[in-house]
Amino acid sequence: MTVKVTERDDSRMSHEGVAAGVRIWDVYQQDLLVGMFHSETDAHNYKAELETLEQQRALRSA
Repeated sequence: MTVKVTERDDSRMSHEGVAAGVRIWDVYQQDLLVGMFHSETDAHNYKAELETLEQQRALRSA
């Protein structure tokens, strides 16, 4: 499974959000957006949670 965290590019944000200095981190799983967070730490915690759940699912099906 591929899970990655990326900081959202300003070109994909509203002008108001950019002006306010809002930062957003996106979490992608299998190239699909599965979460958006204002905190990079929260985004990485969610990534770790997804990876743990996937590992548990793989062990159950083995």
